Amino acid sequence: MLYQQLSQTAERKLNDVTGWAGSSSAAQLSIPPGRAAAAAAEFYRRRGNIDFCQVKMSGFQKENDAAKSLFRRLESAVTPIVSGECGHHRDRAPMASRVSLTQLRLEAELDRCRAECQWDKVPALVELLHAARVHEDDDYLTLVMAEALLEECLLENLDLLRSLTPLLDKTQPKLCRAKSLLNAVLSRGCLMPRYLNEALLLMAKVHYVQGRYWDAQGMCARVGLEELTKEDQPTYHLRLLAEAFAIKGLSLDHQTVSAVSRVRLSEREEESMSCFLRACDAALSYMQELDKTVMTPHSKTGKSTLPPVDMELGYFLQAALQSAYLCLLQRGHLAQGAHQLRRVLRVVESRGSQGFRKSAARKLAEVLLSSVSEDSYWPPLGPPPSAWLHREGAAASKDAIYPTVKPPHRYSSDSCFCPQDVVEEAVLVLLITESMSSGEAVISRLPDQAEARQASLRDATSVYDLLTIGMARRGQYAMISECLERAMKFSFNEFHLWHQLGLSLMAAGKGVGAVSVFKECTRLRPEDPSLPLLAVKICINQLHWLEEALTLSQRVASMGKEAGEFLPRAYLSVGLCYSLKASEASLRADRNEFNKKSLRALSKAQSLDPQDAQIAMYLALQLALVRQVSAAMEPLQIALSLRGDDVHSLHLLTLLLSAQKHPQPALETLNLALSQHPSNFNLLFTKVKLEEALFGPAAALQTCEEMLQEWQSRYDVSRSSETDDSSSLPIAEKSEVIPGARKPSIHLTLPDFQDASTSSLSPSSVAASRLEAALSEVSDMSSTRRQGPTYIWTTLERIWLQAGELFMADGRLKEAQFCIAEASCLFPNSHSVLLQRGRLAELRGHLEEAKGLYDEALAIHPTGESILVHMGRLLVKTGRVHLGEKVLRDAVQIHSTSHEAWSGLGEALQCLGSSQAPDCFLTALDLEAFCPIRPFSIIPREL
Repeated sequence: MLYQQLSQTAERKLNDVTGWAGSSSAAQLSIPPGRAAAAAAEFYRRRGNIDFCQVKMSGFQKENDAAKSLFRRLESAVTPIVSGECGHHRDRAPMASRVSLTQLRLEAELDRCRAECQWDKVPALVELLHAARVHEDDDYLTLVMAEALLEECLLENLDLLRSLTPLLDKTQPKLCRAKSLLNAVLSRGCLMPRYLNEALLLMAKVHYVQGRYWDAQGMCARVGLEELTKEDQPTYHLRLLAEAFAIKGLSLDHQTVSAVSRVRLSEREEESMSCFLRACDAALSYMQELDKTVMTPHSKTGKSTLPPVDMELGYFLQAALQSAYLCLLQRGHLAQGAHQLRRVLRVVESRGSQGFRKSAARKLAEVLLSSVSEDSYWPPLGPPPSAWLHREGAAASKDAIYPTVKPPHRYSSDSCFCPQDVVEEAVLVLLITESMSSGEAVISRLPDQAEARQASLRDATSVYDLLTIGMARRGQYAMISECLERAMKFSFNEFHLWHQLGLSLMAAGKGVGAVSVFKECTRLRPEDPSLPLLAVKICINQLHWLEEALTLSQRVASMGKEAGEFLPRAYLSVGLCYSLKASEASLRADRNEFNKKSLRALSKAQSLDPQDAQIAMYLALQLALVRQVSAAMEPLQIALSLRGDDVHSLHLLTLLLSAQKHPQPALETLNLALSQHPSNFNLLFTKVKLEEALFGPAAALQTCEEMLQEWQSRYDVSRSSETDDSSSLPIAEKSEVIPGARKPSIHLTLPDFQDASTSSLSPSSVAASRLEAALSEVSDMSSTRRQGPTYIWTTLERIWLQAGELFMADGRLKEAQFCIAEASCLFPNSHSVLLQRGRLAELRGHLEEAKGLYDEALAIHPTGESILVHMGRLLVKTGRVHLGEKVLRDAVQIHSTSHEAWSGLGEALQCLGSSQAPDCFLTALDLEAFCPIRPFSIIPREL
């Protein structure tokens, strides 16, 4: 009974200290209860509670002689003999060669705590070992206690160590006590050689953190590194090895170099670099070995000791991991620094290395994006190019010059993905890091988690900023926004990430989400006027939310002088909103009111900032929209004097000249604009109209042919199967990079059914053969999946319809039918296509068919000017004059500046014998006198 009580008490005490839990230790080790009791008795005997070696039981003998004889029998019967090599061996050996089970467990537990840097558990274990009288003949336990005190001091002063602030004895009691213990240990000289090395290394740490770098280097020189690199050494020896190299390298770096020659300085730099490289590999090997000891079963218990939780890396272990690549990069050796970063990232991941891997990945991405161009990029698995090494004054990479003493395990390069360019590698590394950062982010809002939350937010923010830089180079704004949306779970009230998300959504064309995000940014920073103006820009340019844009613009305008330089932009936004609302208003009174408000706001904006070319141009445009052509010239001249190459200003000048009936100067101005912007299709459409007015439809058709070829060279994206899929360049970028390498997938050219080579065929057979070929080509095009934005294909549709209109004006209806069929293939339900089909049917005399097509076009676009005018005139032509008058009155009501609508209404009223017909004709003449070749509204009103 006494044996069982002793056994249970000893086991509970040992479990409390070492952290071993579970069932009875006797059951875990398959030891009979009698032997467990004997182990417990030995434990308490060495604690001094039951002293069998020294007979100090006189008081006990006086009280109970029977108990004395009982304990003597216990000593002779149950002395626990457990061999250090074979725990189940029961041979009786000499007492000096036998180690108790408790000693083994305590020493193993102490080694484990030293390996895993669990310094808070070391004092209790040292106390137990002292009580068990282990290492009585040396100072090992004193050494371990000094190490625990020193490491705890270093963990408490990481910020001071990073700033190279020396730690003083008077302010650091733990450091002072550790230093005194180490001095006592070294002065007595009672340590074994392996423990002496550890003491010297600890003293080197003390010298380093107190700023005595020469002494630290001297201590490192006395350390026998060969002892730390032997096989079958404890795991913590690898940590000590890494720290020894790191301390030596850092000490060499921090020593004064004023009196050192250049040759000696170079030698010192090379020596410190070799120390850093060896320290890095040793530290990585240490963490891998630590994983093995934690995750594999214990050699004697058959069970793993602790769950694999992340450990906190100390200052010198962090320095061992990072100093190599940081030193290379600081010395300007970018290629070797990037090579070292790639080497450490290929090391097999281990417990506690995730934080280091995230830092290394961010640094690698930063180096790649900032210092490596597309042309100078080299694959990740190869060494740096010789040209890079030559510029850095090296013959080979540092890892090849200084082989490691303990190489870590690395991932195999077989069947692994290899990036093709610098941006691809950087983005790949950052996406992996982003996944780790977002998964480990601290989202708790508790006050005690504030520091950890800010640290994780800083790490994540740096990753997202680099991702934004890398993906923006490839135009992957949608992917940027997806990544930033994942960051919102830990970005409450964090302005920077919200702002980045808004910008990425804006660039990706996700206007609705972008407006919501910018409103949230405005809530976070209500004093910043740029945030609502960004939302206004999206509302006007993308969403056409005029009311929302007007409200936000007026909010900024109400800030007055507090808005600063954004106040003129706010009034510009207000003016554009009113101008666009005037264009959409169906009632003339509303339209006039909106136009007046627009002019007032734009005039206010120009008075606030007379040097803004965009404000001056939009003021001129608004004056032109209300047919104040002469007044529009003055602000337009100001805009051109401020920015002479602005495409919209030059285009507006062309339209104003055409409205003043100066077509030749207008064409010359347009050619000047095209010389600076040769690929602007809006300018080319205006050129077609001017050439038609000056030289006839045949000359304008040549420009349409050039527009088709220009579109094909820029936007022909249907050849996706012939592009190089291995490249990460987007299709639009490939066309700009290698334009000569592309072949047109579709032959785009205007038809010519008057070809001399087909003169022997009848006109009907020629038309049939050409249309058959054209329609087969069109069907091929429609079967190909259209890629890219919609405006690309809308532009092609407009080119075909413009060519069809010119063919109709030239009387070539077959060619016009071909062009309209091409446009119909792209957008068969487009109101523009239906309008041109109706005009073609009307020219052929198919009036009912034309009316049906006009009806379909009106159903799609009820306010279209050309549709209403052609429909009204067709109704008048077919005898339905009253209905035609109604349609034309609607056209005049909606488009009060359209001279064609007023002329058509006059014709309808004349057929009805109305006295209002002359007034309509006079209004049409007045409007036509200032009518541009194309409407002023074709100039985009955008911010």
